[in-house]
Amino acid sequence: MAIIGAAGRDFHVYNTVYRGSRDYRVVAFLMTQIPIPNRRYPPSLSGVPEGIPIYTWSSYEELTRYLRELRVDEAVLAYSDLLYGEVGHIISAVLASGATFKIHGPGDTYLDSIKPVFAVTATRTGAGKSTVSREVVRELAARGLKAAVVRHPMPYRDLEEGVVEVFTKPEDLDKLTFEEREEYEQYVEMGVPVLAGVDYGQVLREAERRGDVVLWDGGNNDFPFFRPSFMVVVTDARRPGHEVGSFPGEVNLRIADAVIITKVSDAGRENVERVVANVRRANPRASITKADLEVSVDRDISGKRVLVVEDAPTVTHGGLPYAAGYIAAVKYGAEVVDPRPYAVGVVKKIYESYSTGPVLPSLGYTPEQRRDLEETIRRVPADVVLLATPARVERVVKIDKPTARVYWSLKVVEGPTVKELVDVFLERASLR
Repeated sequence: MAIIGAAGRDFHVYNTVYRGSRDYRVVAFLMTQIPIPNRRYPPSLSGVPEGIPIYTWSSYEELTRYLRELRVDEAVLAYSDLLYGEVGHIISAVLASGATFKIHGPGDTYLDSIKPVFAVTATRTGAGKSTVSREVVRELAARGLKAAVVRHPMPYRDLEEGVVEVFTKPEDLDKLTFEEREEYEQYVEMGVPVLAGVDYGQVLREAERRGDVVLWDGGNNDFPFFRPSFMVVVTDARRPGHEVGSFPGEVNLRIADAVIITKVSDAGRENVERVVANVRRANPRASITKADLEVSVDRDISGKRVLVVEDAPTVTHGGLPYAAGYIAAVKYGAEVVDPRPYAVGVVKKIYESYSTGPVLPSLGYTPEQRRDLEETIRRVPADVVLLATPARVERVVKIDKPTARVYWSLKVVEGPTVKELVDVFLERASLR
C-alpha cells in the first residue's frame, strides 16, 4: 500500500484508516506539490518501528515508476485541489503500475467531536473560504461563544514536534512559511487561537478544550477531517464549472448545508447563473448565498505604478491569473507593472509552470524561494508594492519600496447572511 498526497490528508488517511492495521502495510508516502524529500513518517506517529519513507514525485511517469519499484498492490489518492483531468491521469498512472486505485471518503476519515463543529470548505482554493470563516468566528463571538479554529495541515517542519500546533500570538508565526502565515495570521490578530498539526485526533482534543465551538477552516478544497454539525461550501463565480469539475470540491458541494457563491459582481451575470444552475443540480437542498469580496487599500495608490503580490496558491495551482490585489489596483486607479520579465530563480520557474497573470505569487516555503521573491521585487520598476496576501510578508522579506496592503470583506448580495447561517447552526447544535 502507498498513499499519494501532498503533506496533509495523506497523513490523516494513514492515522484514521491504516495505523495499526493487520491487513495492510503502508510502504511509502508519495508526495507532490510540496517538496519534502529525504524524510520519514516517524515511528512515534506511524506505529512502525522503522517509520515510513516519504518520496517526492513530479510527473505521472515518476509516480508509476515509484509504484512499480516499491511493488505496491494498492495506492490511495489523498490530496486535494485537483481538476478531474488530473485525477484521471493519477488513476491511469496507478493502474499502469499494476496497482489498484483507491480513495477514502469522508465516512472513512471523519473524527467525531464532543463540541459542535462548523465547517467551512470550498470548491477551489482562493474562493474566499477563510474570509467566510472569519465572519463566522465574529458571529459566534457576538453570541458569547468562543471558537477554536482548526486549519488543514501544513506540516513543513519536524513532524514529531508539530503533532499539535497552537498559534495565539504574533511571535508564534515567526517560524512559519508564507502559506501558513496567510492562513493563521489574521486569526491571531483577532485574538482567536488557531490549531493545526499532524495527528488530528490530538488536535481535535486540544480544540475541544479551548473552544465552545470547533470551526474547521479547510485547506484548498478538501472535505473536513471532523464530522460537521453544519457545513458551508464557498465557490467562485469567476471559475464557473469548477464547482462540479474539481476534486474533492464537488464532494463538498454535494454534502454542504449552504453554498456561498463569491465574486458575483466581478464574474458577470452569465457565469453567476451557470454556477447557480450547477449548484442547484448537484445539491438542491442547500441554501444559496451570492456575495462579493469587497476590496480596499490602506493608502492612496491612484496613478502609481504598483507591483501586485498575490496569495500564491490562488494564482498557481488554484488556476486564477490574478486575485484581490489586481482587482484592488484596477479599482483604485493604479498602473499594474508586470513582474514576469523581471522574475528570477524559483519565481521564474513558477511562471513557466502556471498560467499566472501580471502578478507576483507570494512564494515563501523555503529560504531559496524567499530570496528569489525578494530579488524579483527589487528588480520590478514599481512605485508601490501592493500586498494582497493575508501574510505579513514584509516582516520576513526585505522590500525596498513603499508598501500598501489590500483588505477584503464579505458582502452578501442575495440569500442567507452569515448571521442567518450561524442561527441555523446554533439551532441544530442546541446552543441558542
